[in-house]
Amino acid sequence: MNIHIRIATPEDMKAVFELIQELALYEKAPEEVVNTEAQLIEDGFGKDKIFDCFVAENDKNEILGMALFFTGYSTWKGKTLYLEDFLVKEAYRKHGIGKLLFDAVVEEAQKRKVNRMDWQVLDWNTPAINFYKKNNAVLDGEWINGRLFFDYNSI
Repeated sequence: MNIHIRIATPEDMKAVFELIQELALYEKAPEEVVNTEAQLIEDGFGKDKIFDCFVAENDKNEILGMALFFTGYSTWKGKTLYLEDFLVKEAYRKHGIGKLLFDAVVEEAQKRKVNRMDWQVLDWNTPAINFYKKNNAVLDGEWINGRLFFDYNSI
């Protein structure tokens, strides 16, 4: 199987959104997805673009995986790259597609001359943890994530 990694286009956001929904189901939180395909198009390709995305595509032009990321900033390290989500369709895992996507993001981070690349992984996601360890990642169990949610529909 030949896999091609490329930067996503607005036309890819339907498939990317389906992958996001698959990831939410895998992470046992499908009801938490409030984003939409239209919002992905606006946020990734609109006037105030805030993310980039790579897709993994086979010879039949089917999108089998994606990696969505954006530039961040650390007061200690300066420019960073944050890998928000990274997924390969379950039927296509263990074929090296994840490695190709991850390597593309690492290469992009180096091209942008960031000083650090960050992401999160759930503590029970053993396959992902093992993947990151195999790629020499530092997994930090010390930091606790903080988060606020805003529901503008109820205001």
